[in-house]
Formats: sequence, structure tokens, C-alpha cells
Amino acid sequence: MKRIIAKKTLREYWEKHSDCEQYLKTWYETVKFSKWNNPNEIKETFASASILRDNRVVFNIKGNSYRLIVKFNYERQWAFIRFIGTHAEYDKINAETV
Repeated sequence: MKRIIAKKTLREYWEKHSDCEQYLKTWYETVKFSKWNNPNEIKETFASASILRDNRVVFNIKGNSYRLIVKFNYERQWAFIRFIGTHAEYDKINAETV
């Protein structure tokens, strides 16, 4: 089981953007019970995910309406949520440093 830090970030986001609530809950449950050892294994589960450097992965949420950036620690099976926002908000940040 993977530790996701922090679910509160997702919950606060879907409380403001209810159209993505079920998508984020599904993502959370999928990730929580996955054991990935490298980015290629993530791509097997989430084919549309974009792999970045520094163990970061961008997930498309709700048909790419939203973007979720997560930094993984594969050894400890931790997932750190770094950003959640609309595609337009995502375009304004640097996904590799946020």
C-alpha cells in the first residue's frame, strides 16, 4: 500500500471543483493500492501520464481538464502531491520545480 501525501489537498480541490471529485477519488484509490518501482510501471496503469525528471509524473484528470503532478519515492512507496489545477493553470507553472 502506498502512502499518498496529502489526500487533504485533493479533497479541498474537489470541494471547489465538484466535477472532478469522482476522478480524483478513483485516481487516489488506484495509486494507494499500486506498487510501482519505476515510471514505466506507472505508464502501464496510466498510459496518458507524462513522466518528468526527478521522479515526477503528470496525470491527466477528467479527460485532461485537470492536471495532477505527483513526486514519487519508489523505495518507500510514497506519493507527494505537488500540484492540482486546471490545464490552463498547469500551463503557467514549471512542472519540474513546483
